Amino acid sequence: MRTTVIAWVFALLFHAPVWAQQDGEYRLGSGDRVRITVFGEKELSGDFAVSDKGTVSMPLIGDVPAAGKSLQEFEVQIVRQLKPDYLRNPKVSVEVINFRPFYIIGEVQKPGSYPYVAGMTVMQAVALAGGFTHRARETSVVIRRVLKGGGYRDEEAGPTAAVLPGDTVRVRERYF
Repeated sequence: MRTTVIAWVFALLFHAPVWAQQDGEYRLGSGDRVRITVFGEKELSGDFAVSDKGTVSMPLIGDVPAAGKSLQEFEVQIVRQLKPDYLRNPKVSVEVINFRPFYIIGEVQKPGSYPYVAGMTVMQAVALAGGFTHRARETSVVIRRVLKGGGYRDEEAGPTAAVLPGDTVRVRERYF
């Protein structure tokens, strides 16, 4: 309980959403590209995209659910699908080679989709989008983030808040 309260206070002070990492692990989503290595099985290994349905289509085992899973959970899922019928003791490694893009809309010069860069903040995202317009509210934005179990959450964030793959950053118009 105390840790949760401290996290909330820290988040409020520094405008970083508590739910930014949820459980600290990156979750796969549509648009990510992953490198899957099945050790000793070159024909099963390769670079794959997470489809718009949230699956990765692999040789032999077909579609493997990936959306919302951590890399470790996804590895376990692949092992489960390979183990009973195809391999005795499969060893699998998964790494993200290309993160899904983030989106920025509202009062920026060039709204749209941009490639994600690790460690990105709101200010860096705004800079990629050409900067604020003259009508922009520069002190805070709204970040829409997809949640682990589905759905999304909107949270107000400051200029140093983290932007994650798949986020939508909305820069609002100021009133005066």
